[in-house]
Amino acid sequence: MQFELQYVDPKTNARAGQITTDHGVIETPIFMPVGTAGTVKAVHQREVKDDIQAQIILGNTYHLYLRPGLNILEKAGGLHKFNGWDKPILTDSGGFQVFSLSENRKITEEGCTFRSHIDGSKHIFTPENVVDTQRTIGADIIMALDECTPGTADYNYAKQSLERTQRWLDRGLKHFDETEPKYGYSQTFFPIVQGCTYKDLRLKAAEYIANKNREGNAIGGLAVGEPAEVMYEMIELVNTILPKDKPRYLMGVGTPINILEGIERGIDMFDCVMPTRNGRNGLLFTQNGTMNMRNKKWEDDFSPLDPFGTSYVDSFYTKAYVRHLFIADEILGLQIASIHNLAFYLWLVKEARKQIIAGTFSSWKESMVKKLNVRL
Repeated sequence: MQFELQYVDPKTNARAGQITTDHGVIETPIFMPVGTAGTVKAVHQREVKDDIQAQIILGNTYHLYLRPGLNILEKAGGLHKFNGWDKPILTDSGGFQVFSLSENRKITEEGCTFRSHIDGSKHIFTPENVVDTQRTIGADIIMALDECTPGTADYNYAKQSLERTQRWLDRGLKHFDETEPKYGYSQTFFPIVQGCTYKDLRLKAAEYIANKNREGNAIGGLAVGEPAEVMYEMIELVNTILPKDKPRYLMGVGTPINILEGIERGIDMFDCVMPTRNGRNGLLFTQNGTMNMRNKKWEDDFSPLDPFGTSYVDSFYTKAYVRHLFIADEILGLQIASIHNLAFYLWLVKEARKQIIAGTFSSWKESMVKKLNVRL
């Protein structure tokens, strides 16, 4: 993997760059639709590629490991061939999912022991075997195993957790460097900065990771219960340390406003389930604010879903029709809303890139945040 930093906004730390992988080029800043179990929920791969214009998608190691399982994925030749997606894929390590299974997991020095949410069977993720798992899945970018501490964790626990995560990182890096990809193309390993909301821990983590000199770095453990302003403070802090010539990936964040604030602070890559999850619940993001498609006010509104149109669904379907689909519990409503929201997120980062290159990101971002705060 290669990264070229092309432009930096003159008034902020916002950046525009280009990541080159064996499965294609990614222009940053970029949003990665989440394909948890090998699919972006309710959306065809063709729509993800052509209508939404995603350049990279994310797969989840925990879910893919459990179902369909590594045997099937390896027989298929990796996730790209299994699901028909021919552009880059990033996989997380499964650490966040195991963290969320607080009733069914145990963290030790060896790794994370957990019980499957599907059938209760017992499994273990270690720094080494999650590298092997992601090798088998075949992602272009794979992540280190880490513990994602809650935003409310006390200092002593956060410190112990970070130190264990750093020991896990060393083991994972060693194993990654001693193994080879399975399907004839290169894979890249990203370490993850943890440290909860404690400045000294975040700085320590960022310095530790910067010294590893990998092709890219991630920031995890944010948007897990802490106030948004604290999250922004942690991003700013960490990005004073992380190398400027490497892509920075903010994991699992977030709202359109979170993304713009992250870009302003020097983040290049984002992922979040919000556009599809909120879409399936009838909440649409637009350039003028958010819409709840179940509201009666849309019942006889025959105007386009979004007059600015970031996807074909925006001009093809009306607000009244999409509201009808949600009220009638029609599956098509979930699909239209998911496509719309993903297309909006991809439009947002693409437009941010244009503004960075033009040197107008700061003023554009300020006006967009005001619009995005509106409830239509």
